Amino acid sequence: MGKHSRPGPPNQPSRAVPCVDADDPLAAYHKRCRPPMDIWRRHRPVHGGAGHLRPDEPRVLEEWDDFTYQVAGTAPDLAAAQRWVAELVLDDDSGA
Repeated sequence: MGKHSRPGPPNQPSRAVPCVDADDPLAAYHKRCRPPMDIWRRHRPVHGGAGHLRPDEPRVLEEWDDFTYQVAGTAPDLAAAQRWVAELVLDDDSGA
């Protein structure tokens, strides 16, 4: 076993993408429409910098639109932004 045999750190989401359907003529397009690291929603500090610093400052909320991240709104602080990101995850899990 070489030192590069692990798929990645256990605390990060998998970068593996679903198998591409050979019969689907748009399979390559659908693969490109997936967001980086399968993160559909994210938040960024309004004035830039690291996301974990200054938790009382407002955040910009961004959502993936099959091409790029688009601004979806703002949150007054880090806790509210994290709740907004988690809403999508919780909604997806409850539908299963």
